[in-house]
Amino acid sequence: MEARFNYISNTVAAKFAKALNAAGAVVTQSTLPAPTQELVKIRASQINGCAMCTDMHTKDAEHAGESSVRLNLVAVWREAKVFTEAERAALELTEQGTRIADAAGGVTDEAWANASKHYDDDQIAALVSLIALINTYNRINVILQQPAGDYQPGQWG
Repeated sequence: MEARFNYISNTVAAKFAKALNAAGAVVTQSTLPAPTQELVKIRASQINGCAMCTDMHTKDAEHAGESSVRLNLVAVWREAKVFTEAERAALELTEQGTRIADAAGGVTDEAWANASKHYDDDQIAALVSLIALINTYNRINVILQQPAGDYQPGQWG
């Protein structure tokens, strides 16, 4: 499978990707725990059917020391005993924030209150920003039909 378009070699796309990466650096440098960041990226990517991002973020998480058990259970996190209450709150917010079109009210007050119970204001800001960011990356890659499977941890810096 080949991508529909070489996004990286296009001048407009490269400028846009540079801006997205700068936004991502703000989140990466935040106090939102790195394992939580990876779980959020993986779950949104699964929901959106983004094979490239799912491949990338599961490999990056594994490379950073995440267990295969937790990685294998992200899609079924509600039934898995391996996630903390804070991670569960982040995953719920991720799902609701990714599936906005499925719910007339968007993110529920309950999901918001639960996330707010586990994360301070800066971490909430990082979490919301990360959910928006990974959904943007997912949409670009799904539209372009980016293939998956060849990613190597750290490949993109």
